[in-house]
Amino acid sequence: MPSAESTTLVEFPARREGAPFPPPEYARLREQPGLVRSQLPGGNTVWLVTRHEEVRAVLTDPRISSNPGHEGFPRIGRTGGVPDVPGWFVALDPPEHGRFRKTLIPEFTVRKIRELRPAIQEIVDGRIDAMLAGGNSADLVAEFALPVPSLVISALLGVPYADHEFFESKTRTLVSFFSTDEEKEKAGKEILRYLGRLITIKKKRPGEDLITQLLASEAISPAEMSGVSMLLLIAGHETTANNIALGVVTLLLNPDWIGDDRVVEEMLRLHSVADLVALRVATEDVEIGGQLIRKGEGIVPLIAAANHDGCPFSNPAEFDPNRSARHHVAFGYGVHQCLGQNLVRAELEIAYRTLFERIPTLALDAPVAELPFKYDGVLFGLHGLPVRW
Repeated sequence: MPSAESTTLVEFPARREGAPFPPPEYARLREQPGLVRSQLPGGNTVWLVTRHEEVRAVLTDPRISSNPGHEGFPRIGRTGGVPDVPGWFVALDPPEHGRFRKTLIPEFTVRKIRELRPAIQEIVDGRIDAMLAGGNSADLVAEFALPVPSLVISALLGVPYADHEFFESKTRTLVSFFSTDEEKEKAGKEILRYLGRLITIKKKRPGEDLITQLLASEAISPAEMSGVSMLLLIAGHETTANNIALGVVTLLLNPDWIGDDRVVEEMLRLHSVADLVALRVATEDVEIGGQLIRKGEGIVPLIAAANHDGCPFSNPAEFDPNRSARHHVAFGYGVHQCLGQNLVRAELEIAYRTLFERIPTLALDAPVAELPFKYDGVLFGLHGLPVRW
């Protein structure tokens, strides 16, 4: 069994060299025996996990924690992640994590999301109407990919969409590699203050929305409500917007698949926008992939590397919606698997189908190599997407 002392440090994070593929280094890391040791820009040393089977093992082992309060927890980028917030339940382990998830799961079932589909369709059509009214070109990120999930999650939570520029800009600060701890703390506190005021209003004037329902259930404490709402608000728009934009590029490059609903699952696998979010730390000594990981050592399971592993996914760099891709880990795996995955799938399917039905002549207005990909944050995507029709 290899030891930490016998391994060579590799540089990380590695840069993607174009959508939708992960960094070329990931393939080389998968070929190495055991796990790979790396030192992050934040200063701590971690284990990188790149193979599909081993990523799933990390995400399901009870001796491995998602709680950043443990010593040795990874720090991606120059500084840390989202500041410590009550109710930020993705940073909790069972059984405390399960309390939040049990409360929220009924609101994101397949049946619940099916009931939301007409509202999602109306939002998508409204954004396309606005694009068409504006001429024959647009920035698809600013005018479609970002507004659609922002409108959906705002309506679901009861957050006024008029404030979308505020929470979208604060989210960009929180997910950027280059934001300082002070900037992230300030952005987090501003969102929490905003949501705290909104929750106070809803206590006095309840609405027909998820925040109102959670307040009525009393399953989540008042101190936790802002953190839960913040998590749902951020997760509910940023990752979906990235998936929509990257998916449109992929369909324009593979037009034979336009109109086929099977593209959604393959898009999620191919793009793996949340490559760097499943950070972990060992709370006991544990063996993964033949490698002993000591208590207190950080672990970074690389979602994009796992989803491009040639063992479960033959020809992984190929866009092939015919493949059975449901076992991808784009939504994570285990107890922390994305709560809103049914909502994301519905939004992507409706967005892709409706956009190309209504604008069949949609085309890129810049070479793919010149598109402004998000190389500066923990979530991959596009800062902008110039299109014409």
